[in-house]
Amino acid sequence: MVESRENIIRSKILREAEGYLGLGMPEHALRTLDRLVPDKTDWVPPLLRGEALRDLGRFAEAVPYLEEVVRLRPDRLEAYVALGWCHKRLGRVDLACADLEAALLQNPEDALVLYNLSCYYSLSHRVENAIECLRRALELEPEYRFLIPQESDFDPIREDPRFRAVAEA
Repeated sequence: MVESRENIIRSKILREAEGYLGLGMPEHALRTLDRLVPDKTDWVPPLLRGEALRDLGRFAEAVPYLEEVVRLRPDRLEAYVALGWCHKRLGRVDLACADLEAALLQNPEDALVLYNLSCYYSLSHRVENAIECLRRALELEPEYRFLIPQESDFDPIREDPRFRAVAEA
């Protein structure tokens, strides 16, 4: 089967936008994505646009794009993580928790999701939940232990002996 010219161009534009994001050039990624013909069934452009807007600190603008990805492809954990990142920075830690709780329904063994959810639970003063998620994250990815000392999200629970037992094990 021969790919249509439009699909070839679309794929090239998406690779270009992804490349700009990888280079830390979100403005270029947005301009590149503006060249696409809209396709309401394609989850990749809203993911890239949401990530670019997040990288620019335009969190409120990123949210609807990332929510669209979650609607179209609930298996894309990176969309939940980016959505949680935005919600946290918008002062909605409750929504950040909900985003990552939804991600865990898709993959309960994702260490990155568990670690970030632990951070958000800590900020929400949900100590038991934070400690349990952190414990599970460290079981899956022991290297995350090295992130804990400089992770300010854990400051609300840092002195809790249960947290220290997990963090310093």
